Amino acid sequence: TCSVAQKELNNLERWKEEHRPGPIKLVPQRLGGKESETQARQKQQMMLMQSKYQQKHKREEYVKAKKAAEEAEILKKKAVQREKAERLEVKKRQQEMQRREMFLEDQYYKTNELLNRLDLGLPRSDSCQIANRGPESTAW
Repeated sequence: TCSVAQKELNNLERWKEEHRPGPIKLVPQRLGGKESETQARQKQQMMLMQSKYQQKHKREEYVKAKKAAEEAEILKKKAVQREKAERLEVKKRQQEMQRREMFLEDQYYKTNELLNRLDLGLPRSDSCQIANRGPESTAW
């Protein structure tokens, strides 16, 4: 088995030698455009500075948008609460008016009842009539 492995290794080495890539031949050319290195570095520095300002501006815009959204949400909640309070106030006013009407109606009936009793001269049903009773009618 050792000779078979050795043989395969030799075949692999031979294959690598046969399929080795040749030398690369490129025509020399000037890279970087028409700018000099110092100009390119200055331009790079300016881009870096501008990108910092752009990031700062983006952050500020994001914060502004977030604050505006929060303010809108707060205003919406306030409007809902105001509407609830107004509905409650209207309901309270209606209940107060109902109570007042019932009171006035009751007062009217009681006044009429009293006036009718006075006109007819009838005694009130809940008054004590001790003066009409004789001594034998007392329980104690």
